[in-house]
Amino acid sequence: MGVGAEEAFVVGPEPRLHGGAGGEGPPIVLCHGITATRRYVVHGSKALWRAGHTVISYDARGHGESDPAPAGEGYGYPHLVDDLERVVADQVGEGKFVLGGHSMGAHTAVGYALRNPRRLAGLVLIGPVFTGTVAPDSLRYWDELAAALATGGVDGFVSYIAENQGIDSHWRDSVLRFTRERMLLQRHPRALAEALREVPRSRPFESMEDLAALEAAALVVASNDAADPGHPYEAAVAYAAAIPGARLIGEGPGESPLAWQGGKLSRAIAAFCAETTVAGG
Repeated sequence: MGVGAEEAFVVGPEPRLHGGAGGEGPPIVLCHGITATRRYVVHGSKALWRAGHTVISYDARGHGESDPAPAGEGYGYPHLVDDLERVVADQVGEGKFVLGGHSMGAHTAVGYALRNPRRLAGLVLIGPVFTGTVAPDSLRYWDELAAALATGGVDGFVSYIAENQGIDSHWRDSVLRFTRERMLLQRHPRALAEALREVPRSRPFESMEDLAALEAAALVVASNDAADPGHPYEAAVAYAAAIPGARLIGEGPGESPLAWQGGKLSRAIAAFCAETTVAGG
């Protein structure tokens, strides 16, 4: 049975945020990671549509088709949460919904949940990274990656990842291939380079202790460090421990990260949404 086509939307005013919605049923809003686009949360899978959900995703400011940040603003988490609130108001309206995100999107989702504690039926955090502090070496990495993009374009960006991310040889070709694919979808590389400098310096919340205030049921998705060292397994473990009642899942031994498996990840999210604590929220 067909599941229909995604319907594009644009949320204004500035920055205009481009997104898409598809499926019918209880809404799920998905937020992508830095340097990605809306496609790279469930990777084009329509399993959530088939499970009876409306899936709403959008390109963050400066990413994909969405506008760069307006003059005088930037790419920090307060602005990212503001943008998410605009998308929710436009596409969800009133009522509870499930919110999910990968990496930067996971942090944005937490920021939204802390600001809007009564809105969520469930929270899905895929590959979170921020644990309360940012090491100087991490900021140096992001600054150098931004410079590689600004001076060398997509080729420079991919080369920097290849030389500096410490990817296990088993996964190296796959990582570099989908890194190039997602970078070719970026319409505003200068804005993206600025986001690469600003987002890692922004705090989505003050400390891990803040996560104890989260009220919605939560699912945390971890990745193995060999394939995905940029999203440490221990960070996901820390989130699951800090959020009351949160559940931690990940891929099986020898598998590619669950965060990369769009269909399997979608089915895990659908199963989470079907639980009484979420569906009855």
